[in-house]
Amino acid sequence: MLAHEYDLMLERLSEVRPESCFFVFADTVAAINYKKTIKGSGWMGVRFQLEYGGPANDLIIHVKMNDQSSHLQQEAIGILGVNMVYACFKFHHDIDEFVQSLLDGIWGRVDIDMVRLEGENFKHVDNRLLTFKTVKYNLTDVAMFSKDGESIHASEFLWKKDLMVVRGHFHPPTKVTKDVFESGFKQFTNEAEVEGDRATIMAEMTMNNLKVKGDINEQDFLDRADALGALGYNVIISDCDNHQNLVNYLSDMNIGKLGLVIGVKELYEIIDEKYNNNQDGRLLVAFGELFNKNIKVYVYPAYLRKGKELVTAKTLIVPDGIHFLFKHLIDAGQIVEIEDFNKEQLDIMPWNILELIAKEDPAWENGVPQNIVEAIKAKKLFNYASKKKVVA
Repeated sequence: MLAHEYDLMLERLSEVRPESCFFVFADTVAAINYKKTIKGSGWMGVRFQLEYGGPANDLIIHVKMNDQSSHLQQEAIGILGVNMVYACFKFHHDIDEFVQSLLDGIWGRVDIDMVRLEGENFKHVDNRLLTFKTVKYNLTDVAMFSKDGESIHASEFLWKKDLMVVRGHFHPPTKVTKDVFESGFKQFTNEAEVEGDRATIMAEMTMNNLKVKGDINEQDFLDRADALGALGYNVIISDCDNHQNLVNYLSDMNIGKLGLVIGVKELYEIIDEKYNNNQDGRLLVAFGELFNKNIKVYVYPAYLRKGKELVTAKTLIVPDGIHFLFKHLIDAGQIVEIEDFNKEQLDIMPWNILELIAKEDPAWENGVPQNIVEAIKAKKLFNYASKKKVVA
């Protein structure tokens, strides 16, 4: 639609208005219906020039509307369209301002869960960073990019598919990380209710997991994204420390079965948090929201203390007040152990790998998959070879 309208406009006006920068706007939106079975969402785009006779650039977004009437949603879409055009021409030099300005006057009324910016004038813009900023600046709680670094939306490739999500720090991904993906996905696709040929797996990084000493470094984020891309996985960026928020977002995509992969330490934190925050009688409700019939939690074992026994989902010690509920979830198959894991690699720790990289000790290569070793060396990820060498 954008291409057709833009080409038609140039054909009719480029010679008549040679000193003009042209743009076209288009959208495809479904507003909320009377029965509210459709919540309201759609695609919006602008194709525009930044100089006379210059190349075309595209801004494409996906929007979810939060107003509870079609009239208010129509109003919000109109404002958003104006914001998009204004951002293209006034904030193209400042991507942070560009992203934040999209919701001027409509904060809370819409969520923008995909922003894609392409064109000759934006070759310097990394769409992975653009995806990160949509979450950083609270345009959405969840956004995604592909293994190739392109902004993507769940509706483009997840509709009615079975999905496994691996949450982690990936700082950096190690051989253990690779085993988590491979052993977890193998077990997931072997489930009777999962269609193996329609199942996919994604990595998830939360904003909290991206923090190092309380701050997020954008280059560090890109390093992790490059490493995950080397492994061949699409990535979710989220502000969902609570898994339930991610589950709610994905439920709009009508996905089939959802598998969440977490470490045994993270499982304990989830159990402990729900237990301590629901002492008012809502404990069953809180667990029921996360552990529903379409969701299964796969737990990867770990040594929680050096020299101690391996801790699995079944050997994890939980608070007494929740012991029987936790046992029920295991017996019912809502929480399962990842079985076919590589026990010999469990002593590989990401922070040790980072220290070895910083010291330029080649031993770090022993704990990292070969394709990530190559990516780290080629792209100088995680401060590889960052020490200045003095030549005598």
